[in-house]
Amino acid sequence: MQNSHWISLPLAALSVSVYATTYLTVEQAQQAIFPGAQLSPAAITLTDAQAKQIEAAAGVPVRSRELKAWHVATGGWLLVDEVIGKHEAIQYAVGLNADGSVKQLEIMDYRESYGFEVRSPGWRKQFVGKTAADPVKLNQDIGNISGATFSSRHITEGVKRLLATYAVALK
Repeated sequence: MQNSHWISLPLAALSVSVYATTYLTVEQAQQAIFPGAQLSPAAITLTDAQAKQIEAAAGVPVRSRELKAWHVATGGWLLVDEVIGKHEAIQYAVGLNADGSVKQLEIMDYRESYGFEVRSPGWRKQFVGKTAADPVKLNQDIGNISGATFSSRHITEGVKRLLATYAVALK
């Protein structure tokens, strides 16, 4: 009896990862957002002061001081970030135009068993043109997806944080 209990725990733990799907690598996200453009990796570490400014502007905590960022030769940035959906990590990429507005949002890796509708082009398109000056807030200027509320909210907050990051540290 005790042995079967130990066997069932790892199987239950594995069932969550069955839903993990990688849709795009970093290189594929770069090409999807900035086709044919030359991107250079940028080593950017936020200072304490910058992190506090970003948190104040975005209303959410800075998850990492080390940015995963690439500068586009023609202007603009590609930022790769991660948020937690309801329980699992969601990795996404945001392309910013030279003026700091959102060019495109791509979901790269999604591990939740539900809520994958955040990959829908119609939902992601709501972010296009948004800047740090916009609310970028769920149920205000970004629509919610029923059944994907946590994923929708956390991606929206992540994009708002990245727009604040641009305004504070990349502009």
